[in-house]
Amino acid sequence: MKIDKQLISKLEHLARLELSDQEAARLMGDLNSILEMVEKLQELDTSEIEPLVYINEDVNVLREDVIEGQVGREEALRNAPDHDDAHFKAPKVIDL
Repeated sequence: MKIDKQLISKLEHLARLELSDQEAARLMGDLNSILEMVEKLQELDTSEIEPLVYINEDVNVLREDVIEGQVGREEALRNAPDHDDAHFKAPKVIDL
């Protein structure tokens, strides 16, 4: 398959682009180079190669959840500007 001016014009329309003649020629050359590279890759014999599912064989090792550095209620409320014995108090944000 070769990329020609007609296909570039169609792609330009579909992508809502306005390309100059120089940009269209450069794009045509780039796309043809990409297609040539893909055709070259198609020549490789991959019948003996197992399909790749993961890039590497590392396994994600998850750590156990451990509660650390907890602050007690009294300590947390100590610096609050307004609170009762169990909760932070804040001004009403939503007016109905």
